[in-house]
Amino acid sequence: MKKVNGSLSGIKDSTIARIRSLYDIRMDQKEFASYELISLMAELTGEINREISVYITRDGQIVDVSVGNNSKVDMPAMRLVRNEDRLCGVRCLHTHPNGDGRPSGVDLGTMRSMLLDSMASVGVMNGKPTQLYAAFIGEENEEGARQALVYGPLRPYKLPNAALINEIYVSDDRFRSVTKTVDETEAERALLVGIDSGEGYDTIAELAELAKTAGAEVLRSISLKKRPIDNVTYVGSGKAEELSLLVSELEADLVIFDDELSAIQQRALEDKLGARVIDRTTLILDIFAARAESREGKLQVELAQLKYRLPRLLGQGMVLSRLGGGIGTRGPGEKKLEIDRRRIRRRIYELEQELAEVEKQRSLRSESRSSAGTPLVALVGYTNAGKSTLLNALTDADVLAEDMLFATLDPVVRQVELPSGTSIILSDTVGFINKLPHDLVNAFRSTLEEVTRADLILHVVDISSSYHEKQMQVVEQVLADLHAADTPRIDVFNKCDMLEGAVPSSGDGRVFISAKCGTGIDKLSRMIEQAVNASKRTIELVVPYARYDAMNFLYKNATVISEEHQQDGTLVKAYIDEAAIGMLNSMLNK
Repeated sequence: MKKVNGSLSGIKDSTIARIRSLYDIRMDQKEFASYELISLMAELTGEINREISVYITRDGQIVDVSVGNNSKVDMPAMRLVRNEDRLCGVRCLHTHPNGDGRPSGVDLGTMRSMLLDSMASVGVMNGKPTQLYAAFIGEENEEGARQALVYGPLRPYKLPNAALINEIYVSDDRFRSVTKTVDETEAERALLVGIDSGEGYDTIAELAELAKTAGAEVLRSISLKKRPIDNVTYVGSGKAEELSLLVSELEADLVIFDDELSAIQQRALEDKLGARVIDRTTLILDIFAARAESREGKLQVELAQLKYRLPRLLGQGMVLSRLGGGIGTRGPGEKKLEIDRRRIRRRIYELEQELAEVEKQRSLRSESRSSAGTPLVALVGYTNAGKSTLLNALTDADVLAEDMLFATLDPVVRQVELPSGTSIILSDTVGFINKLPHDLVNAFRSTLEEVTRADLILHVVDISSSYHEKQMQVVEQVLADLHAADTPRIDVFNKCDMLEGAVPSSGDGRVFISAKCGTGIDKLSRMIEQAVNASKRTIELVVPYARYDAMNFLYKNATVISEEHQQDGTLVKAYIDEAAIGMLNSMLNK
């Protein structure tokens, strides 16, 4: 016995039997929809005040009957044509109990996403059909999106059946010709969802930038009013239903939530929305996986991903079943996630051991720089604040600097000679971001701890951002977590060329610059020099020509400003640390 699908609660058994009888209606191959079928569907719709849908094959058989509510009906995916570059081989006919037969955005989105031969809708009033509309997949627009051709209103009792059936085959040929030229790496179509925190910071806009950085096409961003978090669906079952309709209408294949989801929430949302679901953490980890180039960076990202995904293996749902990959699946790869927990824990242990060895090597390099007495200056800041651009402006390092989030991940170290001759080591670090994943912070902790060894921190701020104060708070919190809050600092307000009106004056540990235009770079260089030399003082002394050891000590531990050769030795003027002065005096008084 063929089954009636959908919501049947509250419907009499006798009525369900009549709905099931829709399966028995047969139509000619040249008949788009018989009046017998349309009138019986309208009569049943008027009786139960719910939408009814049927799937009709190209040879006129009805292969599915489903019942919904008074505003929608869930339509199961079905494909009778094997070739992926063809339409699916079935058309859908469904009713609208409100009398308006015009197809909704959800109807058209469902047709496009399921590649239906056609989506036809019939308005029903008092159990009688009012008008019928038939939609077909049309040409692509300039953005590459498939359009919908809608015919109607048509009289249900006198349909142009031959023309409508012919349009199915025309649409099929049109779709086939288009799909042959589609790039296989087409961007994933993403819907973004977040809850307004009430903090006055638009994290959804930032999520959109993250999604674009990962290669997604952002269809729409939804910011929901603050509400209690639902343990199962995160947003509540009612809102999840609304999002499901929007996913169908927009043909979204990926939904990204702005907050971290549990395994249960992710799986429940995928079931309800019919699309892959990831959260902000997965998105950021994916970007890091795509951008990391050094061996250390790749190890750190893989470690963070595995630690994040390990407790979510049982609830990944569509993430693990999607063989084609996509945003959120880069990095260690799906095969690593499908192995058992014991082997994943083993891999985590191996990564931690490898990173420990890399950390030893970095520590040795850091100790070598420290022994040379060259001050270390660390660039920190929110992602896309312009740290790499500033590094290039100060050092001609030619580091990748683009207007995107996390353009560079791997730390860069360069030696810089400031205008008066002071040499410093300038270190660029990974950018910070709001809701930075905990596992990522832990994985990159060894890299970030370079900041704790710094003699001076340059906190680079995008002054053009409306949320720069909030972004500064995020950076300050991370610095506090790294125990670097007390390190001497200069706040570098970048992108002042994008400000309207006069640029504020520099001073009191802050400077306004444009790293891109070069504005204020000289002022910043002088401030850096003053800061790193704050514990030093200028000395003048004559070093006898025979005391090569004293001159070597000065070159290694001081900034030599000038030298003048005199009869009894070399008159040296230099910046030198108080502790080094004592060592130098002891050396010369031997």
